Amino acid sequence: MFLISWLFTVVSLALASLIYYYVSIKGKAGDWGDGFKSAYFQLALRSLRSLGAKQVHPKNWYPIPLIFCRPWGKLPENVPCHPKLADFANCMKKKGRGMSIFVNILDGDYHECAEDAKEACKQLDTYINYKNCEGVAEIVVATNMTEGFRGIVQTMGLGNLKPNIVVVRYPEIWRRENLKEIPTRFVGIINDCIVANKAVVIVKGLDEWPNEYQRQYGSIDLYWIVRDGGLMLLLSQLLLTKESFESCKIQVFCIAEEDSDAESLKADVKKFLYDLRLQAEVIVITIKSWDVEGGSQQDDSIEAFNDARKRVASYLEELKEAAKREGTPLMADGKAVVVDEQQVEKFLYTTLKLNTTILRYSRMAAVVLVSLPPPPINHPAYCYMEYMDLLVGNVQRLLMVLFTLLSCSQKSVT
Repeated sequence: MFLISWLFTVVSLALASLIYYYVSIKGKAGDWGDGFKSAYFQLALRSLRSLGAKQVHPKNWYPIPLIFCRPWGKLPENVPCHPKLADFANCMKKKGRGMSIFVNILDGDYHECAEDAKEACKQLDTYINYKNCEGVAEIVVATNMTEGFRGIVQTMGLGNLKPNIVVVRYPEIWRRENLKEIPTRFVGIINDCIVANKAVVIVKGLDEWPNEYQRQYGSIDLYWIVRDGGLMLLLSQLLLTKESFESCKIQVFCIAEEDSDAESLKADVKKFLYDLRLQAEVIVITIKSWDVEGGSQQDDSIEAFNDARKRVASYLEELKEAAKREGTPLMADGKAVVVDEQQVEKFLYTTLKLNTTILRYSRMAAVVLVSLPPPPINHPAYCYMEYMDLLVGNVQRLLMVLFTLLSCSQKSVT
């Protein structure tokens, strides 16, 4: 302006200063809001409409975890969430990008608990900000935990921003504190996620989960039992991007039976990893077919198996007595069940052998990931919890990953 005409520049600045001074003295004060927030809002709406609700291409798939903060309700009332859940949620983000949804459920009537829900949401939001986690807090009021969770998995999120992974901590306290309602709630959460096409990640050993400053060494071990579309590989790669796990290496353990072709299985898995451009060591482990008598002679952990078998037998005997007394079919968890006791023993033994294998090969691992089969149909929830207890026994950090067909079809680790 000065180069064009210094005279007009001085006059323009003088007039602008006079106008500014006049407005500041005589002008009417007003709150015009934040223009940037308005622009962000319009941009978010435009982006959401462009995303739509179509299936996401695998190259653009991002994990959006739904963090269930208090599924077992045993935290102090003034603690909105387990202190390490946000640390784990941060480990599930791709290159620092992503969003987590933290949810709590309040039991009661909505009209009576509306103010309590608002206060609980503020506490949870404060916790998220304190942990530097990119996420939002949601509080849902429902008549009970089961109905509240079913409403959440159906309605939470918009379009392609709906959560695709549900994260819960394993209820390690259920047997110690004799919380008999937890098995039904635990299996109910898993079955609801299967119906809603959500993947499930169950975290055992959350108290020992490292924060961003605690560097881990060793390996990240994956026990590939059933195909999961690459979800465990994705989680392991996300862990490697964090400073606490960047010094670890990935080992993939493939479980095979005695009569299977171990070398062929190893070659298939190596090719799969090569196609995905992933660096990982592949190890094939052969587990003997189910044989209780043979296992009792070789397995050092057979005492745990026998204890679980006795508890399950006692539980089933109680169910049979109740059904005989009331003249009804065998009932558990409010529905009819059909139990094959030999199959129950087979599940118990197979789970115990897997736990023994994990302790043999991965006792010093930084974290272990196991693909988790869904709960058997028509089996009581108590039996499934017994399987889980045998699986997680003496393992420090364990992530149990359960997948659904829809969630698997969308995943990519590249």
